[in-house]
Amino acid sequence: MSYQECINCHAKYGIEEVVYFCKKCKDILEVKIDMDKAVSVVKTGVYKNVPLSVWRYREFMSIHEATNVVTLSEGGTGLHRSRRLGEVLGLTDLWIKNEGENPTGSFKDRGMTVGVTKAVEVGAKHVICASTGNTSASLAAYAARADIRCTVLIPSGKIAYGKLSQAMIHGAKVLQVQGNFDEALDFVLKLAEKHRSIYLLNSINPFRIEGQKSLGYEICEQLDYNAPDRLIVPVGNAGNISAIWKGFTEFYKFGLISKLPKMTGIQAVGSAPIAKAIKGHSDKVVPVAEPETVATAIRIGAPVSWKKAINAINESYGTAETVTDEEILDAQKLLAQVEGIFVEPASAASIAGLKKLIRNGIINKDEKIVCVTTGHGLKDPDTAIKMCEKPIEVDAEMSAIENALGIRENM
Repeated sequence: MSYQECINCHAKYGIEEVVYFCKKCKDILEVKIDMDKAVSVVKTGVYKNVPLSVWRYREFMSIHEATNVVTLSEGGTGLHRSRRLGEVLGLTDLWIKNEGENPTGSFKDRGMTVGVTKAVEVGAKHVICASTGNTSASLAAYAARADIRCTVLIPSGKIAYGKLSQAMIHGAKVLQVQGNFDEALDFVLKLAEKHRSIYLLNSINPFRIEGQKSLGYEICEQLDYNAPDRLIVPVGNAGNISAIWKGFTEFYKFGLISKLPKMTGIQAVGSAPIAKAIKGHSDKVVPVAEPETVATAIRIGAPVSWKKAINAINESYGTAETVTDEEILDAQKLLAQVEGIFVEPASAASIAGLKKLIRNGIINKDEKIVCVTTGHGLKDPDTAIKMCEKPIEVDAEMSAIENALGIRENM
């Protein structure tokens, strides 16, 4: 039988119980699936009858079989063999898992489809989150789909309009808190604890992680039931790296893959508490009071799931690295111009980190590497426009256009 378990003291809670922190030690929880049932499902191969998507793996998500899922056809994103970028970087086997192909344009949809479905299952009529952008966009869309009231708290300062517009158009009540993300998260945690009618859907909710673990499942299937040697992913609040690791480890326990990848987390220099802890061989993080980076999706100084992330990196013999904003933006442009994949700055952190790890001799050129790009470039178009050459205004004449293109009339 599935249940929720504290990652620290291992206290257990029922799968239907609405609880965000362990009642004994106040640490965070994770879902433990019924492994015997899951293995029996794997043996039948019944899940293969469903197209590649989050809900292909329904039997592994701890959602009651009678519950109607709230879905926008998320998951099943492309795993793109990146030969040209590999050649540029000197790699022989590079792949990009492009999560910007999800319905609202980011990996958050994987967690929200399961999280909002669980909200419906427990009878919630109001969902809430704190967000730097993508979480609010995704929750607003899935709440609209489920006909549930939605509130999102965003931090003060610049929020990319591509994300903010999504939350607003889907009908969420958007409150901009005069503080940073960590302060906004503290408020939603307190609201959910005080008002039990409000269901919290930040990544502290373990059912979000259940949806996001499908990313690991899909990569294995897309690589013909093999895991890569290394998985590189941007890290903000740290739910995603731990979720993907959970997916890989479960597939390993199912007997579907024979090895596990090295989990490699990338953070921006101005928001890097987890990377600093890994580099300092520490099992604790020191929060960053005023996190700052152009990659707003990972501009988080006190990641809630830091312990899960450190465990994932250490258990997998992986590592973590920091990258500057300049390195992030250079990687964003490189990926767009070499592979035709347009991602937001935070997504490009995985490519920037890959380049740095190669430069530092950490990565072998023959490794099978999957970089996860977490969100579409149209999430933050202003940043992309600022980096690029402005349109060239020309007269409406053929000769003017030819001159601008450097084309000379044939004599």
